[in-house]
Amino acid sequence: MEKFVRLISMAPLLLLLCFPLALAGHDYGQALSKSILFFEAQRSGFLPHNQRVTWRANSGLYDGKASGVDLVGGYYDAGDNVKFGLPMAFTVTMMSWSIIEYGKQMAASGELSHAMEAVKWGTDYFIKAHPEPYVLYGEVGDGNTDHYCWQRPEDMTTDRRAYKISPSNPGSDLAGETAAAMAAASIVFRHSNPAYASELLRHAHQLFDFADKYRGKYDSSITVAQKYYRSISGYNDELLWAAAWLFQATNNQYYLNYLGNNGDSMGGTGWGMTEFGWDVKYPGVQTLVAKFLMQGKAGRNTAVFEKYQQKAEYFMCSCIGKGSRNAQKTPGGLIFRQRWNNMQFVTSASFLATVYSDYLTSAGKTLSCAAGNVAPSELLSFAKSQVDYILGDNPRATSYMVGYGNNFPQQVHHRASSIVSYKKDSSFVSCRGGYATWFSRKASDPNLLTGAIVGGPDAYDNFADQRDNYEQTEPATYNNAPLLGILARLNAGHGGYNQLLPVVTTQPKVAPLPKITPVAPASSSSPIAIQQKLTTSWVSKGVTYYRYSTVVTNKSAKTLTNLKLSVSKLYGPIWGLTKAGDSYVFPSWINSLSAGKSLEFVYIHSASPADVAVSSYSLA
Repeated sequence: MEKFVRLISMAPLLLLLCFPLALAGHDYGQALSKSILFFEAQRSGFLPHNQRVTWRANSGLYDGKASGVDLVGGYYDAGDNVKFGLPMAFTVTMMSWSIIEYGKQMAASGELSHAMEAVKWGTDYFIKAHPEPYVLYGEVGDGNTDHYCWQRPEDMTTDRRAYKISPSNPGSDLAGETAAAMAAASIVFRHSNPAYASELLRHAHQLFDFADKYRGKYDSSITVAQKYYRSISGYNDELLWAAAWLFQATNNQYYLNYLGNNGDSMGGTGWGMTEFGWDVKYPGVQTLVAKFLMQGKAGRNTAVFEKYQQKAEYFMCSCIGKGSRNAQKTPGGLIFRQRWNNMQFVTSASFLATVYSDYLTSAGKTLSCAAGNVAPSELLSFAKSQVDYILGDNPRATSYMVGYGNNFPQQVHHRASSIVSYKKDSSFVSCRGGYATWFSRKASDPNLLTGAIVGGPDAYDNFADQRDNYEQTEPATYNNAPLLGILARLNAGHGGYNQLLPVVTTQPKVAPLPKITPVAPASSSSPIAIQQKLTTSWVSKGVTYYRYSTVVTNKSAKTLTNLKLSVSKLYGPIWGLTKAGDSYVFPSWINSLSAGKSLEFVYIHSASPADVAVSSYSLA
């Protein structure tokens, strides 16, 4: 996160000729291992006995002491030595999401324990940073003084002041993102460490309450963060994001209804985005809510959740170039959003495309784009193309993951990797001396920052491997975090996925469902009654199937016309209704229901009853 300006040189034409040579298949397992290893290089605090990045040593051992709180630990965000809470929390959320979706695939490659350790290094710090329900420390160190110096973390002489939010100095975006991180991580540790998972959930609940009750932007309270991690999008997206993760972690309807009740007013259903990252969470929220919808969990929130899903698909369609407003791409095919650390948007968008592809496949659905319906496999192909570009399939034949392949950045904009290891030479490196001796040195880094994803090329696929080219050569934890899930997914192949497992829970052979199930609470004055009945069930190839009969009755004294029904959580064929767009209408042989008359339709699937609701109607 450096404030220098320079011109980026054009790539030599000779390297363009190397492009075809870079198209061999990639070792996604090796890339996964390296991408997790990078987080060990970013650790602050007392390093553990099993630390694998051995050129690093203890650092930041007095963090928080001046404020009377223990803030030792956590992660440095990028190539500097500041601990910024907002991007750190987003990093932990995305690592956790990667494990939640693709933990089995990580386990198969022997990396699950390392990924979980990376998450816990962050959540252990967040527990310390949240000493009271309405207090959260959101930064240690000051970017201005830190950037004046070029020192190893082990040598820091810069200001290590701690900055916090409180009811009088709120930060809903920071507290919300940290709540999301704690909730997501609680799912990761639910089985292996239930006591720890419960502790994380307790903090998540408190932080969400703090974020929602005392509203404000965190960078108005922690003003030193404004030059580095300004909250442009505000805090509404983080409040929705935290609610989504708390629902995912607890199944508590309060959080589901929070998403439903606030979707319109907080922008969840209104913002169609082409960017997802540490500041803008809307596409992530929309993707999660679409998952809840496809799992059949929306209930009375179905209509609102469908609007979330439309915006999720707007994002997906823009990524693959089939939307009404498509993401910009370089000539080599890389998503391009901005000059400074563009790769963060590449990895986060690719992760969303990966999980959404699997959600759609699991639900047997397609993606609805402006250009028409798109197979889910196109989303996964897009994500793979972005990962392959990062790993070397690009016009420069350059791997933008340090230590992967034969041609990767050698002069990374990173203090610790660019200065000789403290363990090799413990001589003190002074604040300005580091610039004179190490920053300006035109040679490869003495320490290999294995697995780091650097900022990446410009809009024309050009890249200058120079330490002072901070826009392109600085890595960041939030570049790597989304990549863990994609690499695990790609490494495991393409078969046997069902990311909507709650839908296909094992059913008993004799279904204990009531014969008459009200669809939803309705006021006694409602002119339309809907009742569902289980009529039969059978087992085929180990799966229990159910036939449901649904009766729609006109209780009014008038004729019912123009009826539109919303039917969600439907995973099988339906008879007796006609599909019209996203709704269901009268079958072809009926155009109205007289007073007191009923209409029956039936459907078959292997889950609980579908959610049926009235979208609109007329009474003549």
